[in-house]
Amino acid sequence: MDALRDLETLVAIVEEGSLTSAARRLGRSLQAVSRSLQVLERWHGSTLVVRTTRTSQPSAAGMRFYERVKGALTELELARTELAEEAHRLTGRLRINAPTLFGPQFIAPLAAEFLQRHPQLELSLDLSDEYRDPVETGADVTIRIGETPDSRLVARRIGTLRRVVFAAPAYLAEHGRPSHPQDLARHDCVVRTGVPHPGRWVLTSSDGNEITVNVAGRFDSNQVAAVNAGVLGGMGIGVAAFWQVQEWVEAGRVEVLLTDFQLAPLPLHAMWAKTRRLPQRTRLLVDFLAVKLGAL
Repeated sequence: MDALRDLETLVAIVEEGSLTSAARRLGRSLQAVSRSLQVLERWHGSTLVVRTTRTSQPSAAGMRFYERVKGALTELELARTELAEEAHRLTGRLRINAPTLFGPQFIAPLAAEFLQRHPQLELSLDLSDEYRDPVETGADVTIRIGETPDSRLVARRIGTLRRVVFAAPAYLAEHGRPSHPQDLARHDCVVRTGVPHPGRWVLTSSDGNEITVNVAGRFDSNQVAAVNAGVLGGMGIGVAAFWQVQEWVEAGRVEVLLTDFQLAPLPLHAMWAKTRRLPQRTRLLVDFLAVKLGAL
């Protein structure tokens, strides 16, 4: 169990970006998290996480080890969830709220799989990009990308979404390819409005240094799909969650840029109203989503 805890600690450090945040997520002391990392690094014989005063970033070896470990832990958690499901016959209706783009691509297929496992369950999926109070809407689970400032809710991180800088080949052929984040200031960038600091992008180098660059361009939008479409159409360089543009990347319609630098990943949360006792069907749904979406 100690070895398993050490591996879970590494996953939390990589996904949270710091030992302090990992300790908070795991409910452990900072000293215990640091000790687990030291044990793994002694066992592995190399540095897995490069620590600075502000962040903790995985080394190349650490990232490879993380990717292996993450898959193994995902399978283990799935086995635990399936075992728990076998002991309970779930009934009733579940209500999920999710973002309009993420919901159909990820939540809807997983909801269908969950219903197949529990044939006496029913499920309603409500899609909205605007935050909707689950206390008022009656949603059992609200899926949201980003931070969750509402203290009236319980929030569980169920995944982490990688973000990338990308552009269309036509734009790069005409305007050139940035080799450093500061180069973005000289390019047209497609910015999403309606969010805090829309024209400020922050990237982290492999040695943990943060680079902030102010960007602007000829086209912006408050809607994610429109921003991504603008980049696809050659209007400039953009930032997106990788899952949103993965098909375009694989088809060669856009290219990922500045791969030696990282954007802060987006946390994926499941949220629900504080109650004395979470219904079994809701708890098992959240466990199921955490297993499936934790591998994104």
